[in-house]
Amino acid sequence: MSEQPPSATARFSCRVIGRVQGVGFRWFVRERARRLGVTGSVANEADGSVVVHAGGTPTALASLRALLCEGPPGARVDRIDESTPEPGLLPDPFQILR
Repeated sequence: MSEQPPSATARFSCRVIGRVQGVGFRWFVRERARRLGVTGSVANEADGSVVVHAGGTPTALASLRALLCEGPPGARVDRIDESTPEPGLLPDPFQILR
C-alpha cells in the first residue's frame, strides 16, 4: 500500500448514519472509490455508523458523495455528517479498515 501526500488531492471526511452495517456498505464504498480513483478508507464504528475519509479530484469526490447517499441494496442512509478532514496520508488504494 502506497500513500499519497495530502497536498495532492482535495479531501473530505464524513460519518454515514442509517442501516449501513451488515449490508455490504464498506465493500460498496471501497469498490466505487477505487473506480473513481479516490484514495482513503472506510470503517465501521461502534455506534452503527460508517466513517469515510477520502481524497481525490473534486469531481471524483462529488461522485463518491452522491454514491454514499444511495449505498448498496439493503442499505438505508438517514444522513451524512461531514467533518473537517484530518491532515495526514490517505491509503492508496482505498481500503476497508476494521
